Amino acid sequence: MTGMIPGPVADEREGLLSFLDQQRYILRISAYGLTDKQARATPSASALSVGGIIKHLTQVERNWVGTIEQRPRLRDPKVYLEGFRLNPSETLHNVLDDYSNAAAETSACVSQIADLGHPVPVPKGVPWFPQDVKEWSVRWVLLHLIQETARHAGHADIV
Repeated sequence: MTGMIPGPVADEREGLLSFLDQQRYILRISAYGLTDKQARATPSASALSVGGIIKHLTQVERNWVGTIEQRPRLRDPKVYLEGFRLNPSETLHNVLDDYSNAAAETSACVSQIADLGHPVPVPKGVPWFPQDVKEWSVRWVLLHLIQETARHAGHADIV
């Protein structure tokens, strides 16, 4: 895979998953060659670290797959905030492996859904989700994951 653009795709599903893979790859480039200590570092005004961003995006993908599959979302604010930190007991290698596992889970989930227009109920009680929208689609979720991953890959570049 190149960091510039995905290769040719056969259909919309493959295209969306390929663009998501490309953004994951760009994020991994930010982590390339870092020690665990460097992956924990927060050298900017932000509290973000490269390892924490990768952990967060792992959590994000798993939450969205859970939403597609209509499983309960992560609601514990402490667990959510820990998702932004590479703790002393964690290694960058293990966090990257877990990120790969989450990516495989996302692909497996999406591959089992025949229609990308399949409705995905908007979770209630989440302050940053619109209260007047009943559902999104699997397509929307994939586009959102591409956008969120790209934004955080940019954050990792800055960190």
